Amino acid sequence: MKMSKTKIAPSLLAADFGNLQRDIELVDRSEADWHHIDVMDGVFVPNISYGMPVIKAIAKYATKPLDVHLMIIDPDRYIKTFADLGANNLTVHYETCPHLHRTLQAIKAAGMTAGVALNPHTNINVLEDTIRDIDLVLLMSVNPGFGGQTFIENTYKKLRDLKALILHKKTNTLIEIDGGVTSENAKALAHAGADVLVAGSFIFKSKNPIQTIHELKEITE
Repeated sequence: MKMSKTKIAPSLLAADFGNLQRDIELVDRSEADWHHIDVMDGVFVPNISYGMPVIKAIAKYATKPLDVHLMIIDPDRYIKTFADLGANNLTVHYETCPHLHRTLQAIKAAGMTAGVALNPHTNINVLEDTIRDIDLVLLMSVNPGFGGQTFIENTYKKLRDLKALILHKKTNTLIEIDGGVTSENAKALAHAGADVLVAGSFIFKSKNPIQTIHELKEITE
């Protein structure tokens, strides 16, 4: 069987927090590629998710890479902390980083790959001068801060524009889509150039999350 090149990263924000170990181990057993961890501070986004003790517990049971998405102000303060917790990739928001190049260097120096997230209103051309230093660009396809939102259709245009920029600059930067990903749009996103698809509610609220992950992998072949 042909393997899908598109990575699936279930968002643990949609997991059952009363049975978090169970859901982490479910993702470990599935065909998913990464654990996606959304960290929210209630300042940059209007919600608070989980802090360091919970992420430490996630890392204890996770056997797949931790893809950590910081929706927080002043992320530079916590780069070493997340490296120590076991994050494999650390994504910061462009909108919170006045010295983005320095932040990217610090993430890599701490032994992680470096990601940059863009809010729906932020144009991809702001990354033109730093794209060669970025391992992953996360396009928010909903407004950050809450799960279960409707996919923003303009994401397809941003995805195509970003892919063109990556090709023009001859870099290996991955493109990740986060928000409103379902079996209805996964194939189109993969074909438009998405390398990683984050899905939360669609996976964890389904009757059979492992089967849902399998179907997303099949769709994106």
